[in-house]
Amino acid sequence: MPSRTEPQSWRPLALIFIAVAVALRLVALAFDRTDLFVDEVQYWFWGQNLDFGYYSKPPLIGWLIRLVTDLAGSDAAFWVRMPGAVLHGITAYLLGALAARLFGREAALWTVALYLSLPFVALGSVMISTDTVMAPFYAAALLFFFRTIETRHLRDALAVGVFAGLAFMAKYAAIYFLIGSALVMLTQPGLRPGWRNLAVMIGGFVVTILPNVLWNLSHDLTTVSHTMDNAGWVRTGAAFDVGSMAEFFFSQFGVFGPVTMGALIVAYLRPKRGIHTALVLFSIPALLTVTVQALLEKAYANWAIATYFSGLILAVMVLPRLGRWIALGVNLVLSALLPILIVLAPWPQTGAGAPLLERYLGRHALSESILSLAEQEDLPVVSGNRDILADLFYVGRDSDVALYALPEVGRLSSYYAQTVALPATVSGDVLILWSGMPPCEAEELNGLVLEGLYAGADLSAWRVPAACLLALGAGE
Repeated sequence: MPSRTEPQSWRPLALIFIAVAVALRLVALAFDRTDLFVDEVQYWFWGQNLDFGYYSKPPLIGWLIRLVTDLAGSDAAFWVRMPGAVLHGITAYLLGALAARLFGREAALWTVALYLSLPFVALGSVMISTDTVMAPFYAAALLFFFRTIETRHLRDALAVGVFAGLAFMAKYAAIYFLIGSALVMLTQPGLRPGWRNLAVMIGGFVVTILPNVLWNLSHDLTTVSHTMDNAGWVRTGAAFDVGSMAEFFFSQFGVFGPVTMGALIVAYLRPKRGIHTALVLFSIPALLTVTVQALLEKAYANWAIATYFSGLILAVMVLPRLGRWIALGVNLVLSALLPILIVLAPWPQTGAGAPLLERYLGRHALSESILSLAEQEDLPVVSGNRDILADLFYVGRDSDVALYALPEVGRLSSYYAQTVALPATVSGDVLILWSGMPPCEAEELNGLVLEGLYAGADLSAWRVPAACLLALGAGE
């Protein structure tokens, strides 16, 4: 059973760690020279159109960005990204509280310090993502789960359900919390919260996620369909790519840090019972599931982030004192690189002369040139490229240029095709972004700025009749 007396002495030093880390990351953001990434501007756009769900994700990240930018009175990139550093600071504190409750003061301080140093935390602190928004709620659900086991209080059980539900409203990967808690209750009799508390947990979770469930049911299960697209093999069949699986697995040493990841694997292999086993059961389902997904089709490195909330505490408890210092040192070196690079961008450059962070540069320059050209020609803009559209809506937020997605046939490919497709009421000519020659009568327009990500891209601006694009969208 967890300890009923959580030591308080860990908090002041932990709060100092958190304050310093968050402050340094906010300073780096203030001098950040990279453009918002396509996902970040998409989340910002969602916040301009508040709803209970969106094409590819649940709604919490859009709500959060809207709240922060409204309070700040600015949609600048700093305010779009600012919540990341703060949310990871909160997550560090909550995991520290859980470690203190389970293993004492020293475990709590090391959990906080190592969490703040993790590479995925460094990235999530300067680039906002659904993983980052999920993190504090996932950590809070873990903390209150173990509290409920001790206290048997209904309010703690309700907190488990509500926080798990909020994590789910940030990212559906929070389902791994449900899987982990079910495995713990099935296999660890001493860690069961009781039937009444379980019912309250489930009730709190269901009520919290209900708006998104109803939204999905009323929108043809759009987000579920997109999730199946991500899985890939569900629709197209399994690839059984061992190389893909190995690439994903070894990428986790970069995501979680090489020493901490090694310690976590040791923790999985070390046979113990009780709390240790419970933390393993909360941690391992995400890693195993996504590793299998990588074998069957593909998996991105961040898809198993849910592994590392309870997994970090396991790593701390496995590592000896020297090992913890080594892990902290290695992680800090890795984590310091990204803030330095975003401030120095576009330097350094690769051997081919391209900026190292090319992927995060050139987006806003292209959008500004498109908007300028559209204003000059007095044309609305149409694109079938999600990346370009996302950035256009952000950069053109104060522009009068009308922006539309290219009409599509069949199942729609993006939130933009779903909500802002070129309407039949538009007549005359439009400006379309196209690679190669458009399948319509077209006049090329010069003036695009192609640099950074788009340097050397086969992309041009064309004046075409809107009626032609509408006919293509209708499948004619």
